[in-house]
Amino acid sequence: MDRTLKAISLLLSYPTKELQDAMPEIGAVLASDSRLTAAARRDLRPLVDALRTQDIYELEEQYVLLFDRSRTLSLNLFEHVHGESRDRGGAMVSLIENYREAGFEPATSELPDHLPVLLEFLATRPFNEVRETLTDAAHIFEALLTRLIRRESPYAPIFGALIQIAGAKANKKAVAELLELPEDDPTDLAALDEVWEETQVTFGPDPNAGCPQVRDMLSRIDIPKNPAPSSAAAVNNGG
Repeated sequence: MDRTLKAISLLLSYPTKELQDAMPEIGAVLASDSRLTAAARRDLRPLVDALRTQDIYELEEQYVLLFDRSRTLSLNLFEHVHGESRDRGGAMVSLIENYREAGFEPATSELPDHLPVLLEFLATRPFNEVRETLTDAAHIFEALLTRLIRRESPYAPIFGALIQIAGAKANKKAVAELLELPEDDPTDLAALDEVWEETQVTFGPDPNAGCPQVRDMLSRIDIPKNPAPSSAAAVNNGG
């Protein structure tokens, strides 16, 4: 079990009292990972401290404003690849099939491309597969990092940490294309509703739908010899 990926998965999950109680251990896991530079580990501390000490209702509101009301900050990775097009449905089906073939059944109502879900799955996989998958998504992480820095969000360093774990540099052109999209205003609910309702996601049966980069990412998720655990419990339960 990659305890750091499990810890990051939890950090990116919707804040709860249970998560707050687990923050001392989560912080210790992140502080001890030598794959991260000293600066990266230090930059994660403000988020760990905030999730541990801030009022839970404030944390929930901040999370919703960032990740649930902004498509450009969405934690659903395929949103950044092909939005709400039909292609996303095919890629989603393919990802679900990969999870199930690996014996992984996420205990959540989130979509399978939700980053915390993917990281929980990757925490059970060999590191070479982890690195390849994170590298495929590095341009998304870089764009999220840039947008969150602009908002002075303590969540920003998480995406820098994921890039470091991948050991790769994001494609500058792909990052620039993502950053060309205008920022969402999370307080303009009418505009957001209109954007989200423009196109309905259709979960088609074609597992080869989507862009080649996504297909490559999915194809690298092999079937493990033993079923992977599916619990999103605290890090110490993950081993």
